Amino acid sequence: MIEQFKQIVVGQIEAGLSMLAECIHRCPPEHWDAPVAKYPFWQVAYHTLCFVDVYLSPSDSAWQPQTTGPGGGLHPRGRAELEAEYPSRRFDRSELLDYVTLCRRKLHDALAAETAESLSGASGFAYRRFSRAELHLYNLRHLQHHAGQLTALLHRIGLGTRWAQSGWQCDRVAGDPAREPAA
Repeated sequence: MIEQFKQIVVGQIEAGLSMLAECIHRCPPEHWDAPVAKYPFWQVAYHTLCFVDVYLSPSDSAWQPQTTGPGGGLHPRGRAELEAEYPSRRFDRSELLDYVTLCRRKLHDALAAETAESLSGASGFAYRRFSRAELHLYNLRHLQHHAGQLTALLHRIGLGTRWAQSGWQCDRVAGDPAREPAA
């Protein structure tokens, strides 16, 4: 049953990441800064990926911000990048699509490492008082909530998006063959 749960979680988070990637890929440049609620499109996508990344870590203290790379990496201010209302810089489409790829790899590694004991244990995040198994479902809900916001903006401007049942479906239809599943 644990292996089946892990497979289901991977498939559904993959689907959510595919839908988010399609939104990022399809957003026209003139809408990259368009408001989604009170934040720009790109910032909602960035926020979503940051927390997918964080919640796939074994614990809050185990999460390692990426502070190296162009523009200071994905988290130029380290952990403070997550705690601030606004990121320290604007992220572009290619950076966010690369972050999707990073999250996918981390998803596979994180779920492969889970055991019955780890899934039934504490989430690893003091502010998330539930099991590790529930944390993965919480992560999925958060991902899909924001993917839905971005999808709504795209539909409002006449750009449809596709629903992914499981896995990599949307990336294939988004027209970006370079974004293939991690091995």
